[in-house]
Amino acid sequence: MTNISDLANYIHSPDCKSIAFLTGAGVSVASGIPDFRSPGGMYDTLRPELLTCNEFERNLMKIDPTHVVNWDMFKNNAFPYLEVRRPFILGTRNRQWKATIAHRFAELLHKKTEKLTRVYTCNIDGLYGQCNSIPNEKIVNVHGSLDKISCEGCGRGMDYDEFCNTVAKNIKDIYGIDPSAPKESSPVLCPACNNPLMKPSTVLFGRSLPDEFWSRTEQDLPHVDLLIIAGTSLVIAPANSLVYTVPKTCRRVVVNLNEVGKGLGLDYSTTNDERRSDLFLQGGCDEIFLQLIQELGWVESLDIDCLPKASAKMVKEAREKIKNIT
Repeated sequence: MTNISDLANYIHSPDCKSIAFLTGAGVSVASGIPDFRSPGGMYDTLRPELLTCNEFERNLMKIDPTHVVNWDMFKNNAFPYLEVRRPFILGTRNRQWKATIAHRFAELLHKKTEKLTRVYTCNIDGLYGQCNSIPNEKIVNVHGSLDKISCEGCGRGMDYDEFCNTVAKNIKDIYGIDPSAPKESSPVLCPACNNPLMKPSTVLFGRSLPDEFWSRTEQDLPHVDLLIIAGTSLVIAPANSLVYTVPKTCRRVVVNLNEVGKGLGLDYSTTNDERRSDLFLQGGCDEIFLQLIQELGWVESLDIDCLPKASAKMVKEAREKIKNIT
């Protein structure tokens, strides 16, 4: 494969039977959710002086902002995590953000071809959950999800709406966007063990990935014909292991602003060796996946009402161009 047209032809071909995705923050950018690692993201803009913590914890976060999502920090003080995550937790409950063209492509692929084996997403935003035509078992939230709640201590779950209501009532707003938020934070207690360890079931640094990740990869990867890697920097292990665990016969496609994963064996050269060269499609995820949807002849199947405004505008413009050509 050398271009997006070749990719569309391969997806349609009988040689391609099993397709898996590995996705990161880039597939959600068009929804308006800020990512963590980019300039302006959560780590870049973290202000430890606003958080409920002691001086030692504050200095740790100044040195390395990822401490805010670290198990060692959370088990001693859950407030920094909950205060930073507050607008994302409540925004997810209110469906403040919509699944993008990139998310909807996976849904269309399943509906049109039934070749979708699995979506492995490193995102915690739960946006694939809005793609109702994708069965839940086909989505693996590698790092957990904001819309599922559990206690980090005893594992007890909590009703999602109950948790969100408690967060709204107990956790202060460090962003100054919610006038109804309390001035000071108070604990969100587990109803079973009474410890202040209730949180979305996102994976903290220092904790293990869900068992589902290991069981699904063992089941899926030996049989994957096409791996689509989208919007991820491929720097976080073990999720990035999918890149080199698929068979040598598997075609790999990377959708990103920059070439990534060369250290993992991705090869964007035009020469052929025992593994076919990998296809790099440079651009924003919504832009590239819309092009692919057009190549596949599926653009009329996109539901504009379910997309973010900017994404819906792109689809309308694409449809107008098609009309003008025909």
